[in-house]
Amino acid sequence: MALNQRKAAVVGCGFVGSASAFALMESGLFSEMVLIDVNREKAEGEALDISHGLPFAKPMQIYAGDYRDAEDAAVVVVTAGAGQKPGETRLDLVNKNISIFKSIIPEIVKYNREGILLVVANPVDILTYAAAKLSGFPENRVFGSGTVLDTARLKYLLGEHLGIDSRSVHAFIIGEHGDSEIAAWSSANISGIPLNAFCEMRGHFNHDKAMKEIAEGVKNSAYEIIEKKGATYYGIAMSVRRICEAIIRDEKSILPISSIQHGDFGIDGIALSMPAIVGRDGVEGAVPIRLSEDEKTALQASAKTLKKVLESAF
Repeated sequence: MALNQRKAAVVGCGFVGSASAFALMESGLFSEMVLIDVNREKAEGEALDISHGLPFAKPMQIYAGDYRDAEDAAVVVVTAGAGQKPGETRLDLVNKNISIFKSIIPEIVKYNREGILLVVANPVDILTYAAAKLSGFPENRVFGSGTVLDTARLKYLLGEHLGIDSRSVHAFIIGEHGDSEIAAWSSANISGIPLNAFCEMRGHFNHDKAMKEIAEGVKNSAYEIIEKKGATYYGIAMSVRRICEAIIRDEKSILPISSIQHGDFGIDGIALSMPAIVGRDGVEGAVPIRLSEDEKTALQASAKTLKKVLESAF
């Protein structure tokens, strides 16, 4: 069956899946969206609730379904999995969620072999690798939300620090979506002005201290939110919307998505986040990024952390 470029499927209707479905409804990108969950009534309830906002948005069909209903979806967003609890790291979820993926991914590909698999469940890097192997899809059509959210958090905190619009901040978090992630300060700029120079324009001169505090703030954001309200979902929902925009509109946007690496910076055979061009065909190519020697070392250490977890899980 030919793909319907105006159709999405969301697998998993927990906090993240439901918030993502709501964000996608508001985006106007799709004219049809199916929600799939092991708890069919939960999916039905979310579909009804989101549908009741349609008079204030764009016309579309939102309904609960099963994997067969995803057969012509251009994008299948996979959020299903155990959530991160207070005190847990994302990597603590590995075995539980790989087990869940072993039942989910074959069901998706039984009916849909042409769409894009967007993995959002955590640990996203490990599960992106698992989804690629379990699906047999070309690697360009299986990728994770990666550090798109972490990068947004970095831009937000830098915008707050400098008193500027966060959309004028150009910077990436790379590596693992988790504790070993790296703020790529060497390539960061504010509308083309090197970061340190712009900071000094705004009266900030203690660069090392500020960079350390902001990077820690990004890394610990999820823990803080989970501690305060039990789960994070609005930020990641907006990240899912942004990635889907790049795909459906064929924007060729550069986003730090998680995909399987093949040799850059000596990293091979694992999924982690690096800037990449994202469009209608999924990942269209890696984008070179300038890193300091310390950042390269930290990136390779992040990769080793992921590889060790991957080897124990598979």
